[in-house]
Parts: sequence; structure tokens; C-alpha cells
Amino acid sequence: MKKRSAPLSCPCASGHTYEQCCQRWHDGTQLLQAPDAVSLMRSRYSAFVFDLRPYLLATWHPRTRPQTIDPPDPELKWIGLQICSHQQQDDTHATVEFIAKYRIRGKAHRLHELSRFERISGQWYYVDGEFQE
Repeated sequence: MKKRSAPLSCPCASGHTYEQCCQRWHDGTQLLQAPDAVSLMRSRYSAFVFDLRPYLLATWHPRTRPQTIDPPDPELKWIGLQICSHQQQDDTHATVEFIAKYRIRGKAHRLHELSRFERISGQWYYVDGEFQE
């Protein structure tokens, strides 16, 4: 697990510090209580940056959650998140389209996904996603 310190900016690109932003979802008193799908998406991106696999599993929908998440490639470096759009279908379903940029062994990549989220008993969960071109 990567050591976390409160960086000047949160990795999720919200414009807030990590302490004011995603850290509260990761290990604060508001653990797992992201208020909406976009906040959960941002907190999950930051969890990937810091290799917080327990948080990623805890916020994954029970129906689609894997048993484990493999450790990331040691050469992986997440370098940016862009939220393209989000849509609230109803009180319990939402989608978030995003682009996450990363490097592996110096080569730039991007992950463009339309993610689905569902709220169960007040808690938002990542369900699954479709890769976009």
C-alpha cells in the first residue's frame, strides 16, 4: 500500500486538498458515505492512486464485486482524472463518464469508461462500467 500524506491537491482533481476531499471517504468518520455517484467515482479514483484495495472492494456493488483486486503494476502512475458527464437516472441509479490517465513504464494510457452506480440503503456502490472509444 502506498503511503498517503495529505497532498496539496486531491488526486481526484476536485480542486480541494486530499484531507478536505477523498480522505474523509477513505478513512474518516464518513467512511463509505459519499453523497452521490460523482463523489464516489472521485473517491474510487483516489483509492486507485493510493492503492486502497479494501476501500475499492467495500464500495463495489455486492452483485458484481470481485473476491480480490490484484496489486497494481509497480510501474503504474495515475496522472489525472476528468469527469466528462454524469447523469442521475433516479434516486438510486446514476452513471458517470470519466477519463483516467496513467503511465506504465513511461508510456501514457487512458481509461475512458461509462460507470454505473446504485444506491442501496443510502450507500452508493460502483456496479460496473463500459469502456468508451
